[in-house]
Amino acid sequence: MEKISNELKKIKKSGLYRELNIVEGAQGPHVKIKGRKYISFCSNNYLGLANHPEIAKAVEDAVKKYGWGAGASRLISGNMKLHETLEEEISKFKRKEATIVFPTGYMANIGTICSLVSSGDLVICDRLNHASIIDGCRLSGATFRVYPHRDTVKLENILKKSSKYPRKLIVTDTVFSMDGDLAPLPDIVRIARKYKAMVMVDEAHGTGVFGKNGRGVVEHFNLNEKVNIVMGTLSKAVGSLGGFVSGDKNLINYLRNKARTFMYTTALPPAVCAASIAGIKLIQKDHSLRESLWRNVHYVKEGLKLLNLNLVSSESPIIPVMIGDAKKAVNMSSFLFESGVLIPAIRPPTVPDKSSRLRVTVMATHTRADLDKLIDVLKSG
Repeated sequence: MEKISNELKKIKKSGLYRELNIVEGAQGPHVKIKGRKYISFCSNNYLGLANHPEIAKAVEDAVKKYGWGAGASRLISGNMKLHETLEEEISKFKRKEATIVFPTGYMANIGTICSLVSSGDLVICDRLNHASIIDGCRLSGATFRVYPHRDTVKLENILKKSSKYPRKLIVTDTVFSMDGDLAPLPDIVRIARKYKAMVMVDEAHGTGVFGKNGRGVVEHFNLNEKVNIVMGTLSKAVGSLGGFVSGDKNLINYLRNKARTFMYTTALPPAVCAASIAGIKLIQKDHSLRESLWRNVHYVKEGLKLLNLNLVSSESPIIPVMIGDAKKAVNMSSFLFESGVLIPAIRPPTVPDKSSRLRVTVMATHTRADLDKLIDVLKSG
């Protein structure tokens, strides 16, 4: 235990110690912490659906009909009608033959990657992919290669030397969660086809946000017929919880029989599935949510550009303000907090050393006054 205590002291001294804020009430553009109201610019609730009345009503109705817990894994007795309905809705939304739902996005990535490749195979990953992708690659037992962020020349160089591997899998985020930029997906798909590699994309931050119909970055680039494996989450723009993988029927049946993170865990509560179904339907029928989001994103970006901040070039509602030093980032976050703005500092190991930042995320439900407050506080800081 002494070793743990000493390690904690080192973490605190380096500015990397983390503490939890307790949000009192619903998630939205404004949250309450210790009785005080804050404008939240750190949520992935991009469309403001986490507290939408239609989703709350869907949950209430589902609890009355199905109760709360699923009681078992889906392969035992936990597979309920709403699980099947959710998978059908996602498949229609993503324009894929079939879908498998996992309790979390983390479990979806680990279970899928570890099912698709193993010892003797090759898995290739962008350096800035989400931790769940990186962990899945490591746990798979496959030969693991990483290419520099968005560097498709290096990606192709890896594949040029890959002829000995029976299976080759490229995995990439479509929207990178800490930098807010997009993967060069058309080039990745082109290179993958050239070297007969599978492509798996993580649309966690793309679903509901990008594309004419909110289907994600795959739709944005018009690549639906060319991307084999589409993973996503229901916990961000959809406003619910869970992860999913969509693809052809053989892929999904294979994952049902191979993915340990699907087979050996209790199913999502049916009411959670009801919330996700309602969220997906809202995304499809109410395009004004996405339009409002992008208006807000453009307004904030234009305002921040005038402040001479060190902004990372972002193509999404994720807008990183680079600070560098972890302690300075914490101090800036504390200043914002005192001013009524909630943006926690993002520090290693979430981001590389000396790249600590404020990760500003914009929501459709932020008002113009909210956005002006953010810009004014950053200007005064």
